[in-house]
Amino acid sequence: MSDSPITGSCLCGSVAYEISGNLGLFQYCHCSRCRKFTGSAFASNLMVGADQFRWLQGEEFVGRYEIPDAKYFATTFCKQCGSSLPWKVQTGQVVMVPAGTLDATPDLRPSQNIFCASQAEWYVEPGTLPSHDELPPKKK
Repeated sequence: MSDSPITGSCLCGSVAYEISGNLGLFQYCHCSRCRKFTGSAFASNLMVGADQFRWLQGEEFVGRYEIPDAKYFATTFCKQCGSSLPWKVQTGQVVMVPAGTLDATPDLRPSQNIFCASQAEWYVEPGTLPSHDELPPKKK
């Protein structure tokens, strides 16, 4: 893993952040909360130490939602465009970084899937589906 800082941002560019040092753990979470927040089959998250994360701009545009009984889960988002953004877990020691918000490819790959017992019933492994470099041609 590289010690070079890596940046991330929201879709509209109003919010930007930086991670320095060890990128920590990269995992896919299939829990129902992550599915609701991402609108997808799973969340792709990096877990980094809070001391390795900092906002570069637009922190005033960051909204936060916490579920009262959640020990680790929260969501943050850009108030301008709605993009998912990194959030500090309730302990304050770890920041969950949605991998899709990174501006560059990290020197780290996902190492595990978690909460698979609650994965979406409709989930199909991506490698089993046809792949297209762009939109597929319309069926006639």
